[in-house]
Amino acid sequence: MSTTTKPVNQKAWWLILPVIICVAFSAILPLMTVVNYSVQDIISPERRVFVGTEWFTSVMRDPDLHAALGRQLTFSLAVLAVEIPLGILLALSMPAQGWKSSAVLVVVALSLLIPWNVVGTIWQIYGRADIGLAGNLLQKMGVDYSYTGNATHAWITVLVMDVWHWTPLVALLCFAGLRSIPDAYYQAARIDGASKFAVFRYIQLPKMRGVLMIAVLLRFMDSFMIYTEPFVLTGGGPGNATTFLSQFLTQKAVGQFDLGPAAAFSLIYFLIILLLCFILYNWMQRIGTSSTEGAGHA
Repeated sequence: MSTTTKPVNQKAWWLILPVIICVAFSAILPLMTVVNYSVQDIISPERRVFVGTEWFTSVMRDPDLHAALGRQLTFSLAVLAVEIPLGILLALSMPAQGWKSSAVLVVVALSLLIPWNVVGTIWQIYGRADIGLAGNLLQKMGVDYSYTGNATHAWITVLVMDVWHWTPLVALLCFAGLRSIPDAYYQAARIDGASKFAVFRYIQLPKMRGVLMIAVLLRFMDSFMIYTEPFVLTGGGPGNATTFLSQFLTQKAVGQFDLGPAAAFSLIYFLIILLLCFILYNWMQRIGTSSTEGAGHA
């Protein structure tokens, strides 16, 4: 008995051609240009000298890069330590249904609609001791607050600004995860007489694992690439207190016009983000697997 193979229509691939073209112009071609610059010493538009991995070596040995990387890691870990628990708590306290739920969702999401440069300007005014609400209030309380003159105050202000801006994203993701839990789980917990903490520990938290993983990865990547808000608020100061990796890169590329070292550092920056996200993702996967097994044994 003979069998005939139905021909497969491959014309549907043409539908993704615009996407491929957009990605090529927005990502692939710039990346190729950066790779090209990273192995050259650009003396002038007409003169370029191939230097191999010289820029990578010099950048990796730069103490300013090490300091900026330390500040960046500290800031990103602080962001996760504050925003993830706060977002979960906010999602748990939000109404589950009805008009109140819709109203709260709109109010919570308002800060996400504000552009990054406007957020920096808002907090720049908000923290001023003469006209800013927070700065003036702290001065009246006896706190000599100055985000432009005190490194600790500047760092805390940038952290609080980021928490205010992006915690709603974590809360909305967690809220969506909570709403996807069937009522049967809560009914079984009530029958068993489980406490609120037990319900959170063995029902809500495991069911939110997927959205929490997305929230952690998004917030880690965004915070690790933060630029506009601290640039507008503090300009990277006082000193280098809020000079994170993205500002360090901008100073090299735009301020000093060292295109070769800047290109090499941008590739290193990219690889650092990929590596840390990979480690973080696998770590969260292991925690999720162990928590699921623990819940099953319980």
